[in-house]
Amino acid sequence: MNVTLITGASAGIGEGFARRLAKEGRDLVLVARSEKALHELCDELMLKHGITAHYIVADLCEHDGPQRVMDEIAEHAMTVDTLINNAGFGSAGDFATLDRERELAMIDLNIRALVELTHRCLEGMRERRRGTIVNVSSAAGFQPLPFMATYAATKSFVSSFSEAVAEENRPFGIQVLALCPGSTDTNFFSAAKMDRAIQVKGQQTVEQVIDTAMNAIASGRTKVVSGFANKIGAMMGKYVPNVISRRAVARILAPRYRQQ
Repeated sequence: MNVTLITGASAGIGEGFARRLAKEGRDLVLVARSEKALHELCDELMLKHGITAHYIVADLCEHDGPQRVMDEIAEHAMTVDTLINNAGFGSAGDFATLDRERELAMIDLNIRALVELTHRCLEGMRERRRGTIVNVSSAAGFQPLPFMATYAATKSFVSSFSEAVAEENRPFGIQVLALCPGSTDTNFFSAAKMDRAIQVKGQQTVEQVIDTAMNAIASGRTKVVSGFANKIGAMMGKYVPNVISRRAVARILAPRYRQQ
């Protein structure tokens, strides 16, 4: 059975992808840490759309997390034809004062788990000479962000990695997309322990981000920024020298996060 594997599927953009693809009749494997949320979502989608929705409770920060996910998929004779690497989290604050283990866990989830799942799924996709991978990056990855240093750097990696892998796998009929949303109406900011959202003006809905992703997939894009304001910001990040952009961001965020 061909399935779409979605990580971080219990809320936010991951849940949005699950709802959209279930509506389109796609069978799903949903991964997150919250069993209750996954169970309820799978039951709802199966009842409403007549699809098969399987869930796997896993913490992808753990080094054996991705392998355990893929092992369970293999045990159920499922084939991943679409992978949506959405799981991730952020942090904000003066880097030297942030919890070191949490920063390292962010790198494990945002980068290591994404790379491993991409690699594992590409093996079968190359054999079948088809497949789609969506790696959820961020508009934050277009420039260094003081007071969000680790998060922005992980998303810069995701975008660069995704574009390179997209080109490598183009001859095999495999599409890889780096999806770069900006500020989106999810629980991201509370999960990142941020007292309020950054750049709330122009904040997008999950549905708008999903629309952007689906249109990009349909048109064969390898990278897409969701939202007009975010596209402008991404262009500035590309053409404005880092010394200017990083100091501007620091001036804005320092009053909120700098430790004296």
